[in-house]
Amino acid sequence: MGRIRRAVTRLRIPADRRGRRRLLWGVMGACVLALLPETWVYAEAAPRLRDVRNVPSAPVAVVFGAGLWDGEPSPYLAHRLDAAVELYRAGKVRVVLVTGDNSRESYDEPDAMRTYLTAHGVPAERIVRDFAGFDTWDSCARARRVFGVRRAVLISQGFHIRRAVALCRAAGIESYGVGAGSDPHDVTWYAGGAREVFAAGKAALDALVKPSPTFLGPHEPGVERALAR
Repeated sequence: MGRIRRAVTRLRIPADRRGRRRLLWGVMGACVLALLPETWVYAEAAPRLRDVRNVPSAPVAVVFGAGLWDGEPSPYLAHRLDAAVELYRAGKVRVVLVTGDNSRESYDEPDAMRTYLTAHGVPAERIVRDFAGFDTWDSCARARRVFGVRRAVLISQGFHIRRAVALCRAAGIESYGVGAGSDPHDVTWYAGGAREVFAAGKAALDALVKPSPTFLGPHEPGVERALAR
């Protein structure tokens, strides 16, 4: 506690006007820099957000994982999958690429997502699974580099869909985003929104550097085969 108290004591506001002005400009500059990534995400994605009814058609819908509860899709993930079902039934997409975490044997998002979709009428042969979508950039990069997706409708919650669109566009996919609805604005929703402020910085860095995903692997023809059917 003594060290913290001494450190706080040293952080004194300058006594002269010139020093206070410099401090103010420094604080304002830091705020602007902190907000730049979030501004980029919004500017990149805003013109490409739609709903199920007016989103342009695309060969593929990409559904991002959002957690499992006892092996079943969480309510947030179920709402994303419901939107994918709507898009498929409306003829807006022909194939659904489900991308999520299967980093351990006991946790398998893509298979749970596939099971949910087939139970709601999407043919199994129209569903392709990406088992290494460990984060949003990995999902976007693998969709383009591994599965050959060039144009897609992305599906996620409203607080995440902008970042997904921005990153998939940076990965080389012409993307439109659909925000899954019917989610209560509960603690999880607000926590997700707060997380996006910090995640925007990593997103901007990923878009600039374009790192290889955690697991790249060879080309997988699943999307091409599903479209050929």
